Amino acid sequence: MIAASPGPDFMPASAPASAPASVASGSAPAPASAPASAASAKPSAPAASPADVPTAGASDAPVRGALCAAIDIGTVTARMLVALMGCDGSIHELARGYRICNLGQGVDATGVLRSDALDRVGRALEDFRSDLASFERSLGQRAAVRAIATSAARDARNASQLIELVRSLGIELQVASGHEEAGLCFAGVAHGFPDEALVVIDIGGGSTEVVAGTSASGVLSARSFDIGCRRATEKLLGEGAPCPADIERLRCWVREQMAPHFADLRVRGLLDARLVGVAGTATTVVSVRERMREYRSDLVHGAEVTRSELRAITDRLAGLSLEQRREVAGLDPQRAGVIVAGLVIMEECMTLAAAPRYAVSESDVLQGIILAVASQ
Repeated sequence: MIAASPGPDFMPASAPASAPASVASGSAPAPASAPASAASAKPSAPAASPADVPTAGASDAPVRGALCAAIDIGTVTARMLVALMGCDGSIHELARGYRICNLGQGVDATGVLRSDALDRVGRALEDFRSDLASFERSLGQRAAVRAIATSAARDARNASQLIELVRSLGIELQVASGHEEAGLCFAGVAHGFPDEALVVIDIGGGSTEVVAGTSASGVLSARSFDIGCRRATEKLLGEGAPCPADIERLRCWVREQMAPHFADLRVRGLLDARLVGVAGTATTVVSVRERMREYRSDLVHGAEVTRSELRAITDRLAGLSLEQRREVAGLDPQRAGVIVAGLVIMEECMTLAAAPRYAVSESDVLQGIILAVASQ
């Protein structure tokens, strides 16, 4: 068996609670500052070799399952999750890939995906595909792969260029609707928070999904809003220190668009649930609060953030220049330009939900994609 070693853009994924501590011990230091136009890799500690498949519990027997890979090409970030799907529905995560590609740069204004943004996505996917091939060789099976693109691709007139680019790498790409994205995200979150009523807030670069439901009943309500951290930054704030008036305009925009939906959720009794935040904005709050020089997924998942803590971090980062923000411990320098908008959106969602806190989930649309692949 070939002991293939994943490349530098991969890090060991957070292991299930039943897995040995050594599987979950990998961490990724925040990357050094780089130009926003460059694809940013999230470096990591040496990844687990595909030959060293995690063991389940105290048993020495290797985990068995179907090799699956989920790819999410977002407005800001391209991500990949490699996992073994057990016959019992369990997901044994092997590795995660992470690259900030800023696919949606300028899309809100032009309606077109830029050629340099497509190039960045292409390079990231080439690396992801190479690393996945290492797992395939080592485990002796072909991976079932599903790739989706979200808000930026939905908005772009030339999304077909992205589809053809991904196809040239041997991967079929689905441009997911907002409703499909919301459903996949909820499935992933519910897998990590079983037997709970949930309201999930997924703040992306171009859109924000608000999804309510339970693991037993599934999605009871889902809405996708064209409000995301990159879109809001380009429309209202800019990447530098925003003025208070611009932040207030953003708050008003979010309230105007989202308030009727949250009012409907309240009438239906769906806000009597745990509020869960997923994706980069929600997780960054915890890593900044804890001043993480090395990102610890195992410490982020399940962490709770109060509204006062979120407001303090928002005010602090909004008062810094872009260069100063890039030096903040726990904040990926490549996310520094759009983080303030994301934090304001999250604040307003908490206010509309009358939620004193939110829990963070590292289980999200990627896990949802894996579950969808396994069900086919």
